[in-house]
Amino acid sequence: MSDRLKVIVYYFIGVVIIMSCAKRGSISGGEKDITPPKFTKATPPNYSTNFDKREIRIYFDEYITLKDAQKQVIISPPMNPQPTITPLGGASKYVKIEFQDSLLENTTYSINFGESVVDNNESNPLPFFKYVFSTGNYLDSLSIKGNITDALSKVPDSYITVALYEIDEEYSDSIIYKDVPRYITSTLDTVGFELSNLKAGSYKLVALKDASVNYTYEPKQDKIGFYERLVELPADTSAFFEFPIFKEELEFRAIKPKQTSKNSFDFGYEGVRDSMRIKILSDTPEGFQSRIVAQKERDTLQYWFKPFFEADSLIFEVANGKYYKDTIVARFKDQYKDSLNITTLSKGNLPLNENFRLRSNTPVETFNDSLVRLFDKDTLLVPFSSKIDRFNNEIEIDFEKTENNAYTLEILPEAITDFIENKNDSLSFKFRTKKLADYGKVFLTLQNVKQYPVIAQLTNDKGEVLSERIVTNEKTIVFDYLDPAKYSLRVILDDNKNGKWDTGNYLKQLKPERIIYYPEVIEVRANWELKQTFVLKD
Repeated sequence: MSDRLKVIVYYFIGVVIIMSCAKRGSISGGEKDITPPKFTKATPPNYSTNFDKREIRIYFDEYITLKDAQKQVIISPPMNPQPTITPLGGASKYVKIEFQDSLLENTTYSINFGESVVDNNESNPLPFFKYVFSTGNYLDSLSIKGNITDALSKVPDSYITVALYEIDEEYSDSIIYKDVPRYITSTLDTVGFELSNLKAGSYKLVALKDASVNYTYEPKQDKIGFYERLVELPADTSAFFEFPIFKEELEFRAIKPKQTSKNSFDFGYEGVRDSMRIKILSDTPEGFQSRIVAQKERDTLQYWFKPFFEADSLIFEVANGKYYKDTIVARFKDQYKDSLNITTLSKGNLPLNENFRLRSNTPVETFNDSLVRLFDKDTLLVPFSSKIDRFNNEIEIDFEKTENNAYTLEILPEAITDFIENKNDSLSFKFRTKKLADYGKVFLTLQNVKQYPVIAQLTNDKGEVLSERIVTNEKTIVFDYLDPAKYSLRVILDDNKNGKWDTGNYLKQLKPERIIYYPEVIEVRANWELKQTFVLKD
C-alpha cells in the first residue's frame, strides 16, 4: 500500500472514531427548568388606589400562558360582564385585563390567579399571584380564613366557591339564587380558603360547588354550605370558619309521564318521594286495573294498567305527602306489548347471609313454587320458600345455604305470570356460595357516643355503602360475611331517629346530619376477625 493510500485510510478511520465518540458523549440539554415565572411590574401598579383605568397589564420575566383560567382566576367582587383576560391560547410576557363595564365606586377589587400563571416551556406555576386595586382612596384590608368539608364524602370536592353576601337593606336569604356575592374566593384543589381585602360590615358566609361558575345557587346541580351565624368584621377576623357543603333534596315535582309500552307509563319525579300516589282521572273500561312499581336505578315510578283501550290522551292525578297534588295530561297511543324478562339480582357468589333474588321487567303477579326446583351440587333437591315484593318487583328465594356449594334454580314454563298475563319459558340460574373462611369479620366498638341511635356504615373507596348497622345502645357491632378488601368506616349521628342520613336545607338553615369518619382505611382479610375501636370526636 502506498504512503498516500495509507494516509487516506488512516484519515477515514480517525473520522469514524471521532464521530463514534461524539455520538456516545453527546451533550445533554441540561437540567430541567423548575423555576416559576416572576412578576416584574404592572400598569397601573399592584395595590393602586383611586383606580380609573379600563385596562391592566401585568408583566413577567418570561413567556407565560394561563392554565385553567376559568377555574383558577377569581375576581372579587364579581363583575358582570366579566373582563376580557388574555392570553388564553398563546404565550405572552404579560397578562392583559380589559374591563367591559364601569367599576363600583370606593371598592377594593382583588384578582386571584390561583396557579393559572405558568411558564410557556415547562408549565411551572407561579402560585397564588394576586393583583389588588381600589377605586377609592384606600385599600380594604380585613380577611377571614377557614376550611370547607363535605357532609357526605370523606374527601371534599376541589374548586369550591366561598362567598360573602353583604347584609344590607337589599339582603334576603334568597339572594343566593339570583345575585352574585360581594366577595368570592376558591379553595382551588385544597380544603382551605382565605377571603381578603374585605371591608368592615356584616356578612353571610356561603360555599358553593358552582357547576356553572356563575356565582349563583342552582339546586339541581350545585352543592351548598353555610356558616350558621353572621360574620362580623372586624370582630371575626381572628376566627377560623369550618363548615360542610351538601346536596339539598329538591322540592318534590312530578315530571310529565311518558308512555313506554302498550300498558305502561313512566312517572319521573324530583325530590323526595313520600307515599307518592298516581290516580287515573280519564274514563276507563270495565274491569280496569292498575299497578305501581318502583325503579330503583331512577327517580321513577312505573304505572301499569290493563286492559288497553283507545284514547288520544290520559289525565292523571299525582299526589305526594300531605301537600302536593297535580293533574297531568299524557299522550297515549297503541304500542307493542312488553314481553316477560326475568334477570337475577344476585351477581357472582351468593353471600351466606343473603337470599337469592330475581327481578322482572313487568309486574310479577304469581310465582308457582310447585313449578320451581332448587338443586345443590350433588343434584339433591333443596327446600325453599318464595316471596314477591310487588312494589320493587322482585322475587326472593329463601333457603338454608351451606358453604362452598353450587346451586341451580330451575323455573319450569308458566311458573311466573305477570300483570299483563305473560308467562315465562324455561329458565335456569346457576350460582355458588363461598367457604366461610373466604370471608372476614369486623367487631366494632363505638366510644364517646353522646346520643343514640347512630348508624355505622362500611363503604368502599367510592363511598358506596356495603354494610350498615343501626346502633341503639352501647354494644359491640358485628360486620360479618365481608369480602377481603379495604373499607372506610363512618358513623352517622341520626338526630331525628329515622334510620337514614338526612341532608341540610339552606332556606330553613338546617345543617345536614353529621357524619364522622374513622381516620384510617380498614383492611379486611379472609378468615380474619378484626377488632376495632372508634372514638367519636366532638
